[in-house]
Amino acid sequence: MPPRKPFRPDKNRDRGRSQHGSRPPESGRELGPESGSRDNRSQARKKIGARKQPRSDEEASTPRYSLESANSKGKRAHPGSRDEAASGYKAGGGSYWIYGNHAVLAAIDNPKRRIRRLLQAGADAEKATRGGSDRALPGWETVDRATLDRVAGRESVHQGIAAQVDPLPETEVEDIAALAADRPEAKIVILDQVTDPHNVGAILRSAAAFGALAVVLTERNAAPESGVLAKAASGALEVVPLVRVINLARAMEQLKGAGFWCAGLAAEGDRTLAEARLSGRVALCLGAEGAGLRRLTRTHCDLLVKLPTSGPIGHLNVSNAAAVALYELNRAG
Repeated sequence: MPPRKPFRPDKNRDRGRSQHGSRPPESGRELGPESGSRDNRSQARKKIGARKQPRSDEEASTPRYSLESANSKGKRAHPGSRDEAASGYKAGGGSYWIYGNHAVLAAIDNPKRRIRRLLQAGADAEKATRGGSDRALPGWETVDRATLDRVAGRESVHQGIAAQVDPLPETEVEDIAALAADRPEAKIVILDQVTDPHNVGAILRSAAAFGALAVVLTERNAAPESGVLAKAASGALEVVPLVRVINLARAMEQLKGAGFWCAGLAAEGDRTLAEARLSGRVALCLGAEGAGLRRLTRTHCDLLVKLPTSGPIGHLNVSNAAAVALYELNRAG
């Protein structure tokens, strides 16, 4: 048995060597750039350097794509990828996508609504709008349902139709007060920091069904105008003004000056809405679920009323409460 070679740490400094000694080259195997004599290593380095020469102008102009670059955040994806295809339908310039038959067709019929693009999964949407509006509209683009899924969101029911729209023009409290001047039984809904767009959309729908003039809500801590809100409103966003105010208490005082009674809906109200026998112009105030009406909003209400619930659950979802209260106000009027 041949004697064991002594451990020589000075030779372990070369890159590629094992920490436990050198390994003899296999027969017929070409030595790498870090193996062999110093001359062999220098020649190998020259060859490697030659391979790393800059690409020609033609090669440099050709983009290189890799899995890493396609998946890196903020970098361009591989051509034809799903992200790149979806980017062509991103809403910009303050616009957003609405979807669903009622929401889109109501927007088409609303002359105040600017429409940028119209998408459909089939010809039914285009046929449904014929005769509904004679204003100039962008041409319909027929796309697959997967594109509409990306535009509206996979959990949304877009019904094969979508539209890219600009937000509606702002409406002021003064505009609503002027509109109510010749309506002695006018009704308005005031929302105190209701942030769920589904709830705000459903309240808009109830307001349209029961003839309310407008829905007033705060600029901050309130649901923004969006596709989710428009879908829940089922077209009501186009017919009931959504009035956003900076100071809700000040807006309530303005409405009082225009002849409105401000009635706050709260579980601790000392009488029901029916017992209050409200008549004339009424602004119905509702708070967010859980928090309810804020203290400052309560103090600016003329009275607090409640709904006559008697079951094991003594409160309603804010959108359901608004629907019941609007019905009661209509019935009493």
